[in-house]
Amino acid sequence: MKSNLTTLLALGAAATLSTAGAQAKISAQSIIVNPTQPDLSVSVRVSKDTSGNQNPAYRIGEAISVSATVNRDAYVYLFNVNPDGSVDQVLPNRLSGANFVKANTTTTFPAADANFTYTVDGPIGQNKVLALASLTPLNLDQISQFKTAQDQFATVSTQGGQAGLAQALSIVVNPLPQNSWVTDTAFYTVAAQTPVTTGSLFVGTNVANATVILNGQRLGGANVTYSNLRAGTYPVRVQAPGYSDYSTTVTVRSGGTTNLNVEFAQALAAPVSSGNPVLDLIGNLLGAIAGTTIQDPARSAFDQKVRDLQAQGYVLQQTRPTSTGYSGTLVKGATTATLTVDRGANRTVRVNVSESTTYQY
Repeated sequence: MKSNLTTLLALGAAATLSTAGAQAKISAQSIIVNPTQPDLSVSVRVSKDTSGNQNPAYRIGEAISVSATVNRDAYVYLFNVNPDGSVDQVLPNRLSGANFVKANTTTTFPAADANFTYTVDGPIGQNKVLALASLTPLNLDQISQFKTAQDQFATVSTQGGQAGLAQALSIVVNPLPQNSWVTDTAFYTVAAQTPVTTGSLFVGTNVANATVILNGQRLGGANVTYSNLRAGTYPVRVQAPGYSDYSTTVTVRSGGTTNLNVEFAQALAAPVSSGNPVLDLIGNLLGAIAGTTIQDPARSAFDQKVRDLQAQGYVLQQTRPTSTGYSGTLVKGATTATLTVDRGANRTVRVNVSESTTYQY
């Protein structure tokens, strides 16, 4: 381990055999997941969150432990994705021995009777603990290695932070039977030791080369934590080549980390000119020219309606893709507008806006 944990461990998972391989899904929030629903389970959690569903804060120098529960015998591999995008392999390591975990047991690391402790180190920001479990041992030689006989932890060689780790692990698990592996992810934030008036923002994506723009200013790439941001509520836009921009608002809180995960939908096709300026103008808005789709017409209509509502004073709070289009929430004072755009038959797009207002009496 080299950064946010001077030592840390988690374990967990199990699986049953099936005949077909499962193509791993790269996830902005959970890093990598099995797209099927295997009849196995794993739960990973840190010491301040027994549910495994929260994002507790640890201060630098504070002790931490990680617990994992599996429902079948499994080989467990654990990685910690740091706020700066670097990755540490926590399990297997040479302190805790083998990474085999018995079924229906809960393991806490370090154990209560261990002669060592694990403490949190910097940098400050969002951390993700990924547990990958397999019924059979995995070959991670292309991902991590113990460089010397004295190393207690293996060095991760993947590049590109969370996205690079997900891509490398997908190569390992894709050939496996679909029910033979599973993952779980726990979250925690590393906070500064002294009170601060600034906060941090983590933006995760499921694609490479994404760009984060906060309050009109370019922060940089995705899947890293941006610290020392003034507390407040800001518009944020996430862009990725070949995809429609994702826009929303985020609230940065003093001493905390705001976690925004963006799942980009199918990439857009490159624009094609029909040679007719009028058709090109219509195509840029509706996304179709002469039978050739140049962009998602539902997204075009959604973006146009958002701009209309923003001109009326609404602020976009959330955008998410649906199976038939897009849905979004906008707020103006006590009024909330829900915008839905769906692709219809015969190359039509249906746009619906519903409003609700809360009155106090």
